[in-house]
Amino acid sequence: MATKRKSKRDAKARAAPDPDDGDEAGRKYAARNRRARFRYSLQERFEAGISLLGNEVKSLRESGAALDDAYARFQGGELYLVGAKITPYEKGRPEDQETARSRRLLMHRRELKRLESKLAGSGLTVVPLSIYFRRGWAKVELALAGGKGGRDRREDIKRRDQEREMGRALKRGGGGRKGRFARGSGRGE
Repeated sequence: MATKRKSKRDAKARAAPDPDDGDEAGRKYAARNRRARFRYSLQERFEAGISLLGNEVKSLRESGAALDDAYARFQGGELYLVGAKITPYEKGRPEDQETARSRRLLMHRRELKRLESKLAGSGLTVVPLSIYFRRGWAKVELALAGGKGGRDRREDIKRRDQEREMGRALKRGGGGRKGRFARGSGRGE
């Protein structure tokens, strides 16, 4: 029996682009930390797996998590997510479920060492931005962040308001009235 050789072109045709490879494509978000972008100046982002129990995964799939006061910290050379609340799965046994336990984050050893060296004496912290599912696995998007002062927050609010006003002005088309009763339309002048 002769085996048919596969050409490179055939392999490329079969290998459809994976929707999970994009930045936002293929993600099903379980929780987002919207306050993190307001409270902190985000510098560098990381992705880590998260060690969960079965009932926690089921609860996350139903979007039962909160990251408002969560952060990540090193303990014994490992990175842990602290303060993330995952609500108990309603069909599970309640005695097996802890809502605010520390959960181990799964990263490569060299990534952990690089992150730990950046944190040492720098005044930065690691903040979770979101928990999402990619290819069936729960992932956490982390960011290396420094705190914002009150002045920085006010400047962000001011910039956002200016952008919103510019968008409104562009949408209105210059702010004048349009239509048949607009000035200079040729009627009644």
